[in-house]
Amino acid sequence: MSAWPDKYVIGLTGNIATGKSVVRKMTEHLGAYGIDADTLSHRTIMKGAPGYQSIVDTFGKWILSSNGQIDREKLGNLVFPNPDAMASLEEIIHPLVRQAIDILVRRTKQQVIVIEAIKLLEGDLHTLCDAIWVTDATQETQIARLIQRRGMDEETARNRVFAQEAQETKLEAADIVIENDDSFEQTWEEVLAVWQQSVPAKVEPTPVKHVEHVKIKELTVRRAGPGEAEEIAEFITRMSEGERRMTRTDVMASFGEKAFMLLKTGEDIAGLMGWQVENLVVRVDDVIIGDKAPIADAVRAMVEEVEAASKELLCEAALLFLPPDLARHTDVWQELEYDARTVKDLSVRAWQEAAMESMPPGTVLYFKQLRKDRVLRPV
Repeated sequence: MSAWPDKYVIGLTGNIATGKSVVRKMTEHLGAYGIDADTLSHRTIMKGAPGYQSIVDTFGKWILSSNGQIDREKLGNLVFPNPDAMASLEEIIHPLVRQAIDILVRRTKQQVIVIEAIKLLEGDLHTLCDAIWVTDATQETQIARLIQRRGMDEETARNRVFAQEAQETKLEAADIVIENDDSFEQTWEEVLAVWQQSVPAKVEPTPVKHVEHVKIKELTVRRAGPGEAEEIAEFITRMSEGERRMTRTDVMASFGEKAFMLLKTGEDIAGLMGWQVENLVVRVDDVIIGDKAPIADAVRAMVEEVEAASKELLCEAALLFLPPDLARHTDVWQELEYDARTVKDLSVRAWQEAAMESMPPGTVLYFKQLRKDRVLRPV
């Protein structure tokens, strides 16, 4: 039994680039509350957070960037090849991450929790879980992903892969192994089957379409499921007039990163929002509205549903990355209490990092604080 008797907790681990985050996102589509422990560890060492000064005192001011924040790349280059340095870093960070996880688990309404952590087994975090899931991929696949998705050169990618503990150690500790060398769709089918077989029947995870339907005039809003990937692909391709050609496979891959809120008139898609929640920040990076839906009604319907779903996930803030043609409807966004901002205007470092990580080129940033009481303040 986990440390939280009213929850069913899955500890998700696996070596770098084996697809942990993709699998966590899949479980979120199935109703789990996902926690990225590695992202929380980044949050604990931001300037003003509890781990910041201890890291600086331990490793020196040379790891700081020009703005006074800890440069994670410098820190990583120091600790990855040095086991003693890594141990010192973990001694500072792990208790803070554990505290943050406890706060999140206790506050969420979801019954199924998935904690993603690359160091799940090395500390005591795994002892708090009901089941251990491990993602697996060949080393060549790991290296290729690091090169393609994180922009590493081959030597750096190989060093990162081979510097980690042997994957076999994680596999030996696993209750469930998710093979993640193939397509998103194959991995999705595997995760769905494992979920149905292993999550206890007494636990009733929130269903995929957990947001209540909202109707404004002839419009209906609901969260999409992966089964609607082909319909979403056709809509995006048509609305972009072919400039953004999407296939079912493309959209299925997108479900490994985000969720889609669909606006419908009857059976037809009239608009969509692609959104994801990471580090208690909801990020909307896809907003498409067809000509059958009034802009104000369409925006209000989708935004309100995304906000409702995000608040269930304890989100502190919402970032909308809008194409210029939608951003110019300032009265619509202001009515929903969104303000145009620059990244520097955001008052919290975690929100700034979320914007820098996710903001597509050529978009306009709109911001709204969803709750006054920050969940992990000061972490």
